[in-house]
Amino acid sequence: MPHKELPNKSEIVIIGGGIVGVTLAHELAKRGEEVIVLEKRFIGSGSTFRCGTGIRQQFNDEANVQVMKRSVELWEKYSKEYGFSFEQTGYLFLLYDDEEVEEFKKNISIQNRFGVPTRLITPEEAKEIVPLLDISEVVAASWNPTDGKADPFHSTTAFALHAEEMGAKLYEYTEVKEIIVENGEIKGVKTNRGVVNTGIVVNATNAWAKLINAMAKVPVHIPIEPYKHQAVITQPIKEGAVKPMVISFKYGHAYLTQTNHGGIVGGVGYEVGPTYDLNPSYQFMKEVSYYFTKIIPALRELLILRTWAGYYAKTPDSNPAIGRINEIDEYYIAAGFSGHGFMMAPAVAEMLSDLITKGKSKLPIEWYDPYRFERGELRGKALQMG
Repeated sequence: MPHKELPNKSEIVIIGGGIVGVTLAHELAKRGEEVIVLEKRFIGSGSTFRCGTGIRQQFNDEANVQVMKRSVELWEKYSKEYGFSFEQTGYLFLLYDDEEVEEFKKNISIQNRFGVPTRLITPEEAKEIVPLLDISEVVAASWNPTDGKADPFHSTTAFALHAEEMGAKLYEYTEVKEIIVENGEIKGVKTNRGVVNTGIVVNATNAWAKLINAMAKVPVHIPIEPYKHQAVITQPIKEGAVKPMVISFKYGHAYLTQTNHGGIVGGVGYEVGPTYDLNPSYQFMKEVSYYFTKIIPALRELLILRTWAGYYAKTPDSNPAIGRINEIDEYYIAAGFSGHGFMMAPAVAEMLSDLITKGKSKLPIEWYDPYRFERGELRGKALQMG
């Protein structure tokens, strides 16, 4: 989606063309705002096109459950309107001991309070949902049929195209070199293709957020670091064999599901970093092969077709930093999603658009306050796998 000439001004400049930046541009354009997105490579090239496709409401705190409930509503709405794949095939957390069951009972009660229909099921019921599972060690499972998965390529592209139809402009291969700030006010953004004069900047660069914050001389400490996480896809198996996203914390914090093409896609909790290196590692391949086959023994017959890596842009509490930086007039951040950016994006776009255009949001944006790290008020760690 390259535009030939960069405009010399725009009301709002979003830096970062992943799913968060693109859905934010889409939401702002829908509200009639003048907005452009600057992406140093191509749309989705950072973490978005490398993600594991999952979208879940099964979190362990009120804020993330509320945000994800809204996000699922938006995923449903836009997938129907724009024609991309969002399937509510559920999330199935396999639980292996009483301690894990008690922990998930607490999570389920929070989710149920906000209308998310998660329930505890027996190992036998889990096996009915995924007949290939080994349930010999499973004591229960947490099951929500309204969780699901979406195609990151089709969905991000659809949001980008419709954002442009509504007047947003997306500039690929446009790298930000400097943010021009004078007396605490944003004046413009300097790129490899020229300067855009603006008064509002949103840092939606996730794994690169600290670099953009440094350019703007953001005085508040927002610890976001890139960690390498890897994934695999196998050769195809019978369609519908593994419909939901299956999670096992016991076996390597593994997640796996089946794509529309039939292959099993997923990963484990093996992480390297902080680093910007994306080379695949033998250790990951060893772990993913071992843990996947403990969950579904039949997978040992399959060949791995491809492996790749992406970033979890992590904060100390695995929750993103979303909000306004008070010391720089109209500088906002939405980054540090710790592996949850794809699933949260539509609701984050709504929440941040509310903050930019109205100064407040109905969704609990204060939970993601960028200043919490400096104050030492970390949140409880967001439920995370892979």
